Order: sequence, then C-alpha cells, then structure tokens
Amino acid sequence: MNPMKRYRSRRAFVAALAGSLAVPLRGWTQATRRPDKVTVAGWSKPITEITPLLVDEDKGFYRDEAIELGYVPGAGGGDAIRNILTGQADVAFTDPGSFFAAIDKGEKLLAIYDIYPQNVFNVVSLKGSNISKPEDLKGRRVGVYSLASGTRQNLLVLLNQVGLAESDVTIVVTGILNFAPLLQGQVDATAATDTGLLVARRRGIGEVDVMEVGRYLNVSSDLFVVREEVYQRRKEVLRRFLKAYRNSAAWMIGNAEEAATLAAVRAIDGTDPALNLEIIRLRNAATVSELTRTNGLGWMDAASLQRAAAAYRELGLVSRSIDVADVMSQELLPGR
Repeated sequence: MNPMKRYRSRRAFVAALAGSLAVPLRGWTQATRRPDKVTVAGWSKPITEITPLLVDEDKGFYRDEAIELGYVPGAGGGDAIRNILTGQADVAFTDPGSFFAAIDKGEKLLAIYDIYPQNVFNVVSLKGSNISKPEDLKGRRVGVYSLASGTRQNLLVLLNQVGLAESDVTIVVTGILNFAPLLQGQVDATAATDTGLLVARRRGIGEVDVMEVGRYLNVSSDLFVVREEVYQRRKEVLRRFLKAYRNSAAWMIGNAEEAATLAAVRAIDGTDPALNLEIIRLRNAATVSELTRTNGLGWMDAASLQRAAAAYRELGLVSRSIDVADVMSQELLPGR
C-alpha cells in the first residue's frame, strides 16, 4: 500500500476509535471522580423533616455531583453556627436569628441558600389557659427548645410585635420534647415549629391555641450559611452541593410518599410513615414561595431578611445595623 494511503487509513481508524470511546470515557470519568466531602452542621438530629439530607444512599443526589455528604447534629441554630466556626462542618443549617447574632459578633459569614422561605414557628398554649394572643404571654412561663434555637428567637420576635420584651416572660429550656412540659404544667405556653405541633397533636395534646409567628413577620425559617473563607476557597464544591440539595428538595416535593417511606429507614424519628408524610408535606410547603417559583428553590428574599435584621436589632438581639446585602450571596445557586 502507498505509505500516504496507509497513514491516512491509520489516522481515520484512530479518529473513529476516539469517537466511539468519547461518551463512555466521559461517563467513566464522572463515575470514578473522587468526591469532595461537605459536612452540614444541623440544628437537630437526623429527623424526618431534613429528609433531603438523609437519602443519598438511596437516591444519589449528592453522589451524582461528586459530593460525599456528612452531617453533624445540633440543638438549635446556634449550635450549627458554632460547628462551622470551629471547623467541624462546612455548611450550617441555621435560622436567621442565629446567623445575625454571629454576624453581630464579628464573624465573617455568608448566607447562600434559603431552605425554608416560610416562617414555620409558632407559640402554643392549652385551651383554657387564657393565652390566645401574644399580649397574653406577659408574666407567663414559655418553653423553648434551647437558648440557641429559632424557637427562642421567634418567640422574641412575636413579643416585640406587640410591645413586649424577653423580660416580660420567663423562658424555660425544655428541649425538643417541649410539649410534655406544657401538658405537665411546667410551662404555660411553648414555642415550637409546625412539625413539632403536628407531632404533639398526633400524640393527643388536645385542644390548643396557636399563635403563628409568620402572621407577624414571615421571614425565612432556615438558611444554609458558610464562613466567607470557605465560600471563597470552595465555591465550585459548594455550587455542586447546592445543586444536589435543590435536586433532593425538588424530589421530595414531587414524591412525598416515597420520601416518607425512606424517612422510615433513614430518620431517627421516622417509625410512622403516615406521620412522616404529614411532616414532609409541611416542609414541602415551607420550601416554596413566590420568589422560588420565579427564581428556583433556594432563592433568598433580601427584603424580608432585611426586615428581620431590623427587628432583631430593635429586640436587642444584635447591637448594630446589618446590611443583609453584604452577608448573602445568590451566586452559587443552580442556574446562576
């Protein structure tokens, strides 16, 4: 064969072989990519309402983005913040109040994703206790999960809206099983979440009066927060983490029954699939807002957060004005 023809033939063969291997090779590279570890510091133990963080073994949302997911439990949003400040975790699952308090102390933090744009907190009292509106809390004992939790922060927001201060009530730390002290008369009312109230009703708490904090200030219940240094150093990893979380949250919204079934296996409180389903439906409702319908899950409402920051300063929970635009970034959200 003519040497030039032999060369052209060999070159064509190599090109064809490379083309045939291109797609499988890309798939192989993605499948064998070494994952990046991202540890989330939570405000709770691994419970049903955080199912989007618990089902990677089953659904692979994080694995598909080359993320190895870890979880550090806590007892309130303040614990979540402390765990990222001490380097035990990368991302805090925390409430705005705990976030603002840390900013006020000079910590360099950024909010990067709105987990629940709806306020899910409430204050609950038993019927017959004559506590049906925030003004009735004056002089009463009120339970909170912990002093570092969103229950305390939102209780203070509720009091502030009607001209009361923390000193007008006696705060009692009850832990997350806060409805037992209410039934036992150790507190007159208790601050909780919608899911906490749901569980209490399922367990027979009886008739109650419920004051929803969102009727007074409908601000985000929980955000993903990171240290600025981590944000700058791990942008690409955090972007993949947020994409994985958004995909997992969207799956839970569209597949509540499947999520409830998996929570029965993955969540420490998930033994009742029917109860899981009710909890998941509440969390799905809290995950969406008018802004997320336009911009996608995770979009933060800067105006609402700014109002909350102003309220926290008025309450004395923070000592200075916080410009929310300086401590949040939408840059890493999927599609940005």
